[in-house]
Amino acid sequence: MTDISALISRVPTGLWIDGESVAPIAGGAFTVHDPATGDAIADVADAGAEDALLTLDSACRVQHQWAATSPRERSNILRRAWELVIERSEDLAALMTLEMGRALKESRSEVGYGAEFLRWFSEEAVRIQGRYTRSPGGAGRIVVTKVPVGPCLAVTPWNFPLAMGTRKIAPALAAGCTMIVKPAAETPLTMLAFAQILADAGLPAGVVSVLPTSNAAAVSTALIDDPRLRKVTFTGSTQVGRILIAQSARNIQRTSMELGGNAPFVVFDDADVDAAVDGAMAAKMRNGGEACTAANRLIVANSVREEFTAKLTERIADLKVGPGLDEGTDIGPLVSAKQRDSVAALVDDAVAAGARVRTGGKPMEGAGYFFQPTVLDEVPADARIVAEEIFGPVAAVTGFDTEAEAIATANDTEYGLAAYIFTQSLDRAMRVAEALESGMVGVNRGVVSDVAAPFGGVKQSGLGSEGGTEGIDEYLETKYIGFTA
Repeated sequence: MTDISALISRVPTGLWIDGESVAPIAGGAFTVHDPATGDAIADVADAGAEDALLTLDSACRVQHQWAATSPRERSNILRRAWELVIERSEDLAALMTLEMGRALKESRSEVGYGAEFLRWFSEEAVRIQGRYTRSPGGAGRIVVTKVPVGPCLAVTPWNFPLAMGTRKIAPALAAGCTMIVKPAAETPLTMLAFAQILADAGLPAGVVSVLPTSNAAAVSTALIDDPRLRKVTFTGSTQVGRILIAQSARNIQRTSMELGGNAPFVVFDDADVDAAVDGAMAAKMRNGGEACTAANRLIVANSVREEFTAKLTERIADLKVGPGLDEGTDIGPLVSAKQRDSVAALVDDAVAAGARVRTGGKPMEGAGYFFQPTVLDEVPADARIVAEEIFGPVAAVTGFDTEAEAIATANDTEYGLAAYIFTQSLDRAMRVAEALESGMVGVNRGVVSDVAAPFGGVKQSGLGSEGGTEGIDEYLETKYIGFTA
């Protein structure tokens, strides 16, 4: 059993500036709560606009020095950070579960996934490419090189408090950029613990700073309004993403945005139904459904829909709900009362519109922010749950008859982050994958994320890619140098 007080005592709870934990200029703190009980976990320093500008001063002061550091040294620091994350994986997993609620086995999985970005980009740091060529007319030589964008702001979400940070921090450091991180107010402790790991790995003071705050708008606006900041990267809702894009336009700052999703999970009549159910469990119930890549709409061929829904219902009804730190738990609480109530409202709206509850369907009584794992069938097209992100353990099933109908239904959304297809036909898989308006498509698999692959969406789901060989390009500018012949 995790010793909670000892775990919290090892986490810095001040602002992380210039390589140490410090108090905010105006003082003040906010409280982090355990979603399983509603109890207070820790008080964390509350950054304001003045702290943000002080942090940017620090980032700018060391930017040139960090950019001049050799790629191999940057690589070595990232590699040491990867080793330390693995070494401290149990503490990090318990910390994530404590502040965002999900099952401990899910948190352990995130530690491994988040750590891999450090290892991947430690390898990419020494492979930043340019080119040299003679101009076509023969009058000169062309040298193209890549240089760091400069100081960056990363705004990270609560649902993957480590991995959404490492997915941004690792490529920025590999490229030679300094970075300021504003973690979600619900889950700042994980990022503060990671800041300590970076320091222990030998990262120079000031290269990465962490600003926990209860006033995200004040902190981010102060930074974005300053022309010294050169890039904004954000993972979160499309609504907030639009605001940050508009703000960053004033200073023509680079942006990469990983925004909302409404992932279709399409099961064709030739699919292996048992494999599709396995895939649906992974795509829908991973992280308790609190994931932007979660299967939001399960679109199933009517000829196999009842078989699929019955088997899925049996699996979901068998999930054990409880505090995330209990080893046997499959589904922990939602992150907050607000999130639990949002999920309940979507389910109630769908049921009122004619959807059938196959299992679950209600918030759970007692302490914490628990919601029953739920399957809804016969969900009407005009139900809110079809158009809005659920972000909870609710599977909404609808049917279709033809391939064209499935594609049209899948694309009938403003979002385009992830999509999933289950079929035993390679021709159909390629045809449908190309027709889906989505940045990522999983074929006969329920988890599409991979550190070696680009992660990003189209339409209202964002701009740019994270991970893969493409991820480091988000933190590099292209410079052309012309020489005479």
